[in-house]
Amino acid sequence: MKKSIKVLASLAAVFAAVTLAACGASKDDSSKSATAKIKDNGKIVFGVKQDVPNFGYKDPKTNKFTGVEIDIANKIAKDLGVKAEFVPVTAQTRGPLLDNKQVDAVIATFTITDERKKTYNFTTPYFTDEVGFLVKKDAGFKSVSDLNGKTIGVAQSSSTKTGLAALAKEKGISFEYSELPDYPTLKTALTSGRIDAFSVDKSILSGYVDSKTEILGEGFARQEYGITTKKSNTELASYLDKQIKTLKSNGELKKMTDKYNLKDATAK
Repeated sequence: MKKSIKVLASLAAVFAAVTLAACGASKDDSSKSATAKIKDNGKIVFGVKQDVPNFGYKDPKTNKFTGVEIDIANKIAKDLGVKAEFVPVTAQTRGPLLDNKQVDAVIATFTITDERKKTYNFTTPYFTDEVGFLVKKDAGFKSVSDLNGKTIGVAQSSSTKTGLAALAKEKGISFEYSELPDYPTLKTALTSGRIDAFSVDKSILSGYVDSKTEILGEGFARQEYGITTKKSNTELASYLDKQIKTLKSNGELKKMTDKYNLKDATAK
């Protein structure tokens, strides 16, 4: 009986020690900064576009991501001493993936707006664009006014529709809208005639121009892109903001955009 009691006592002591150690590890881990945890994991996970040539594009032949946003993400990862891991996102999924902590940050042509700032952190803009229209060359559209009453295709959950509504009011015209899930689908809809114009930021449209389409000269509603983090993740947000400011001040960011022939709207 005494032997059994001793065994039970020993097991209880071991259990208590393991529990205490586990609690201590949990406490230590929770006290670490977001960047420290990323370093411990050896990777930083970015939500990126996979269908936007020059920004975030996944080559179906190589399965590799390319674009200025990919280059920025890789530079940040290198400075942290970790690898960059990429998770494809759309305008619909990038917010939920941040909210669910499935990505550390999003760099995916995410436009900074006052409304979005209530929910997410944004860095200093790394690129400024403006919204435009991709149309068929043989459609005869030469100005925004020519699109009065026409059906404009926009990506679901994007800020483009809001800008279009403001533009229509300013011009005294009206638009019909077709909201589709992604840019390739929008381009297909334009090609097939289901929509009269495909509207999104001009630099994004540039990746979808072909011999039968063109971008109207007029642009509107400037769009500033920032790297986005969960609202509570202030430490990582501050770190990423400093990184973007450094890339802008030392000229590296311009070299990255020049590599893809991207012209920042603020350079006009």
